[in-house]
Amino acid sequence: MFKTSEITSYEIPSDNVLNHRLFFAYLEAAKYVKGNLLEVGCGTGKGIEVFSPLCKHYTAIDKNTALLNHLTTKYPQYKFIDAFIPPFKDINDESMDSLITLQVIEHIEDDHFFLKEIIRTLKEGEKAVIATPNKKMSLTRNPWHVREYTADEMYNLLKKYFSKVELMGVKGSDRVMQYHEQNRRSVQKITRFDIFNLQYRLPRQLLQIPYDILNRLNRNKLMKEDNTLVSSIGLEDFSLSSQAELCLDLFAIVEK
Repeated sequence: MFKTSEITSYEIPSDNVLNHRLFFAYLEAAKYVKGNLLEVGCGTGKGIEVFSPLCKHYTAIDKNTALLNHLTTKYPQYKFIDAFIPPFKDINDESMDSLITLQVIEHIEDDHFFLKEIIRTLKEGEKAVIATPNKKMSLTRNPWHVREYTADEMYNLLKKYFSKVELMGVKGSDRVMQYHEQNRRSVQKITRFDIFNLQYRLPRQLLQIPYDILNRLNRNKLMKEDNTLVSSIGLEDFSLSSQAELCLDLFAIVEK
């Protein structure tokens, strides 16, 4: 119901590597959860079971009416807000003790407004965790993303708004990077036919469905070619690194 190549599923074996890569960030972000927590961009709710036992009250905001209705029914004890972001609708100023937003900022048209809303809703001296793909590690243009960031770009952006910024990265093991390189070669076989560089010239909305189809086909192809590698990768294959520019994802801990 909610599956696209942007929303991974534990029910799809070819999503295994990306599932563990993303879930690792949830587990690391959980170390900063306390008090009243706001998760901005909760998606299918992967973070709820991780974060909710660690906070006083869990609130999530996202824009997907069917999905948010589903989560509200499943977790009636928590608050779910269905709204386009930013702004963070119905969230009071300085009302949050912690804030988590993973793989969201790259989807936001006005990223400065997005960060200002994080500042507005966080209490003084409290922390947020912001994770996003590392542009240097992307295999092709992702039309679901408004933009992506290099480590330097993300650090300089965050320093404009937060008193403290610690920029880390989600690093993959040799096995993960072997899969990443296989993925890169496979994607290059597809993009070599884009002789007019249309992936960067066409409006991104026109490319979203073709991207989804090709991305899913490519993951399934890699699974078929090297099932042992894809299925064997787990959480232990990911770690945080201070060399963010060399990592798959950027992982920032910021303080108001």
